[in-house]
Formats: sequence, C-alpha cells, structure tokens
Amino acid sequence: ALSLAFTKYKQRNGWSHKDLLRLSHLKPANEGIAIVAKYITKRWKEVQEAYKEKALSAETEKLLKYLEAVERVKRTKDELEVIHLIEEYSLVREHLPTNHLKSKEVWKALLQEMPLTAMLRNLGKMTAISVLEPGSPEVSLVCERLKNEKMLKKARIHPFHVLVALETYKRKRGIQGKLRWRPDKDVLEALDAAFYKTFKVVEPTGKRFILAVDVSGSMSQKVLGSVLDASTVAAAMCMVVARTERDSHIVAFSHEIVPCPVTVDMALPQVLEEMSTIEMGATDCALPMIWAEKTNTAADVFIVFTDNETYFGEIHPAVALRKYREKMSIPAKLIVCGMTSNGFTIADPDDRGMLDMCGFDAGALEVIRNFTLDLI
Repeated sequence: ALSLAFTKYKQRNGWSHKDLLRLSHLKPANEGIAIVAKYITKRWKEVQEAYKEKALSAETEKLLKYLEAVERVKRTKDELEVIHLIEEYSLVREHLPTNHLKSKEVWKALLQEMPLTAMLRNLGKMTAISVLEPGSPEVSLVCERLKNEKMLKKARIHPFHVLVALETYKRKRGIQGKLRWRPDKDVLEALDAAFYKTFKVVEPTGKRFILAVDVSGSMSQKVLGSVLDASTVAAAMCMVVARTERDSHIVAFSHEIVPCPVTVDMALPQVLEEMSTIEMGATDCALPMIWAEKTNTAADVFIVFTDNETYFGEIHPAVALRKYREKMSIPAKLIVCGMTSNGFTIADPDDRGMLDMCGFDAGALEVIRNFTLDLI
C-alpha cells in the first residue's frame, strides 16, 4: 500500500517525498520501509545494487518486484508488456508515461481494477478512445460498479462527485483541451442512478442546519473551475442535507426569506424547478439569521449559498449572527459559500465560528463538514 501511494503521488504543491524524508530524519522500523526510503532518496539502481546478493524474505521480494514493475513500465515501448505489468502488479494510470495513455487496450487493462473516483474522472477519456463502446463488456463493468451501493460506500463517493461526473460526461467534452466524446446512454443512466444511491453514503453530523439558498438571477453562472452552475450546486447540497440531517430547514432568499420545500423524495430537476419559481430580488445574506431569530428556529449551523453577490442590507450578517446567538443562547456558526467569487468579506476574521468560502469543489465538502464538527 505504501509503495503504491508514493509511486502514484510523486509530489504535491512543490513538495516531494524526498523533501519530507530529508526533513524528518526517518529511522526505518523494518526492511520494507528501509527499501522505500532508499528508493525515494537514491532511486532504483542503488536499491537493486544493495539487495542483489542479499537473502530476501517473501515480503521484501514482493516489494522489490513491484518497484521493478513501476520502473519497467516507464521505459518499455511494448504495449503487451505494459498490459501485462498493469494486470500482474495492479499498476494505475499515474504510473504510466503519457504515450501509453493513447492506447485503447491499455485503458481496458487499467479499467479492470480502477478505483471508483478515478473511473468517474476518466469516463470521457475512455469513451473518446472507444473503450466504452455501446454494449461492450467495459460499459457493463462501469454500469455495474456505479450501481453497486457497497462499492460506492467503500469508496466514500459523495453525491457531489457523481453530479460533477454526470454533468461533465453529458457535455461531450472536457473543461480544458480538445477531448470530445459521444456519451453512452447506459453510462448516463448508471450515473444518474448512482447520484441518488450515494445519498446513503453521506454520514450525518447530527447538527441542526439552516440552509439558505440565493435565488437571484445571477445564480445561473458557472461555479469557478466547474461544469456546474451555482444554482445546481446549491440544489444538490440542499438535497444532501434534507436526506441526511434530520433537524434541518431549507429556505430561499433574495430580498426576503421564503420556504423552499425540498423533500427527501424529490429529484434534482424538481428541486431546481421549485427554486426557479421563487421571486428574485437583491441578495441580503443577513436574512437567514434574522428570520431564525424572529421565528425562534434553533440552528447550530447556517450555510448560505450565493454566487458572488454578497450584498447585505440594513444589518451585517456577522452582526445578525451575534444577535441570534445572544437571543437563542446557541453558539451558532455561519458558512457563506460565494461559489463564483474570487473573494469577499462577510465573516468576522476574529470569530472562529464564521467561515467565508470562495468557489466550490469536492474539497469544499470536507471543509464544511470539518468546520461544522469543530475539527477546524
């Protein structure tokens, strides 16, 4: 597992494994970790040299063969050898040089044990190079996995992950680059089914939520770096909370607060339709707290979904939150998601119970959850 991780993820944000080992002064606890450390710092030739005449345990031999396979796949030009190495050593896409990723047969081999998150990201690519052809065993395999609740739960696939994959696949092209494809109808149906199955995967926080969704016209804008528009993200998040958190209230707002009747049995198009019928106006982000205070509605967390129109009216949202806390004697938190914004200032930087978020992606889900549970 360790050798898969460090050969798959070679660096992040300018930091390599070698940097971390140099700074941490690692003392290997066993031979396997010693080999890993030597491979990272000295590379493969020195590892080969050091262990070529040593008596090896079965575990050590297995590790060395795996690292040899990782090195061989970088250098070979033989497609059959690449496929053999993928099948025998469960190599993944990140192990392969770019030139091998143009091969239909190589992608077929990768698909057999491809993790679900990777599969969701690569549906367009695999369709474009004819791996996912109508009626093929590969399409059947993809659909079977997408409909498998146990696999979705084990991989911790969130409805938002599936929604992004579904909307990306529908648009017939990637966000960047020249890749184009014709979506397979069975894959589209399986993605749609997976979206609703994954609501069961989300673990409830047990907190009392008030979700307030901006319904102004500008919510039709695309979220930064995403295929989704702001209203779709907001609708999906309302569905997640409605289906997973027992004590939650969902309201819509612009210049006033109105009920937003999102129920557990509603499909995404129905939620979007309900939101589209609500009267629009100027955006006042303080309204959810003012409404909750007036109606004596108990909430641990307010989440406001807007685009970048973070105008507030007669009272600042931070002040409205403090007034709510005082009246209700609840240390309530406030999260404002400006999904198309590059920057705004609603939260009081001296109040650790307030959070501003700009943009929205899969990482935002974990931030919201951890902030709600007081883990950050």
